[in-house]
Amino acid sequence: MLKRGPILLAGILAGILPCGVATSQTSTALNNQVQLGDVFSQQTLNVETVTDSTTANTTATANVYAASTDGGDLDVRSNQTSSGDVVADTVLNVAANSGAATNLTTTASGNLGDASIYGGTLTGVFTQATTASTLYAHSHIEAPNAQTGDVATSAQAVGNNQNLGVSVAAAGVRVNQANAGTAYSDGGGVYGLVTGTAEMTAGAMGNNVSLSGDGGSGVRMIADQQNTAANTHASHFTAFGQVQDAKTTAVAAGNNLNVVNEGYLLDATVNQGNQAYVRAQAESSAANFGAGAAVASGVGNSAVMGDIGGEVIIDNTQFNEGGGIEAVAAWTGGEGYDGLASATATGNSALGYSCSDCSGRLTVANSQTNTVDVGATATATMTTGRSVSGVANAVGNTATYYVSRPGE
Repeated sequence: MLKRGPILLAGILAGILPCGVATSQTSTALNNQVQLGDVFSQQTLNVETVTDSTTANTTATANVYAASTDGGDLDVRSNQTSSGDVVADTVLNVAANSGAATNLTTTASGNLGDASIYGGTLTGVFTQATTASTLYAHSHIEAPNAQTGDVATSAQAVGNNQNLGVSVAAAGVRVNQANAGTAYSDGGGVYGLVTGTAEMTAGAMGNNVSLSGDGGSGVRMIADQQNTAANTHASHFTAFGQVQDAKTTAVAAGNNLNVVNEGYLLDATVNQGNQAYVRAQAESSAANFGAGAAVASGVGNSAVMGDIGGEVIIDNTQFNEGGGIEAVAAWTGGEGYDGLASATATGNSALGYSCSDCSGRLTVANSQTNTVDVGATATATMTTGRSVSGVANAVGNTATYYVSRPGE
């Protein structure tokens, strides 16, 4: 077990301080947050006719924390614990017209952390824990006799979410995430007429880590993600009388990590373990359409790690067990042009890359174990149209590591 104190962080940072990074001024931040009760937000919009836009933003979060510096060093110790249910609910009822643009955003999160630095050194230990609870994001549009120009909806449920930003800087960080809460996003919508684009998405994740680095930064990270919840589930169901371009998406992941740096070093040690039953389900139908798609993606553990400009060192371990992975996509079209149903289910997925023209080098140690069933089902039905496509991919373990030129 690696220690979390100064010895660990000194070792992480050794040898990665880029030239020009200030180290003379250090800010410290200690954060401890515990939420024991339930957190919920709900709103209902009843619309007869509007000409411009209809917008709703519904957010429920147990704990939120942010820390940043510009031109100095930052040392952070953050501990967040959520024990209650977190619920966000958005309902839109439309009688005639919801305007040229309709936008709904619904988010339910257990713990949310954000740390960023510019022109300095970031050190930190970020610990997030969500105990047995429910994280539920619900979004629904009821407009069977109404219309809109463009519609975009998003329903997201996340147990633990940590974001990190590093610009012209160095970072040595450790992220510990443990989720035992059921993350469930449920999206739906019915429209009589959408004259433009309908983009409707549901997403559910037990744990998520995102890091973005640029400006010649150097990053060393240790991330441990454990999802022990019973279920991680994303579903979205839509129906249209007439739509020009419709895409209904459901994405579910037990653990997700996305680390991308534009600098001279990315050193990532990642350990992911998922025990939840992960299910993504997207279903859509339209009587008349230009293009329509239902896309479902479910994964137990997913890690993306890349550096454009320097060396990449990856030590990746993924273990998926428990209830299995399932992705279900269904598209039904009456009369139109192009229809698609796409379902992708994966036990463990890893992607790592570096840039050859930037003197990049890639060093990888990869271990993936999947012990459960993985299934993908796609159904595409069309009465009259130009083309119909179905894609169903199920993979136990997949890993891709490469070095390439920019733009390839």
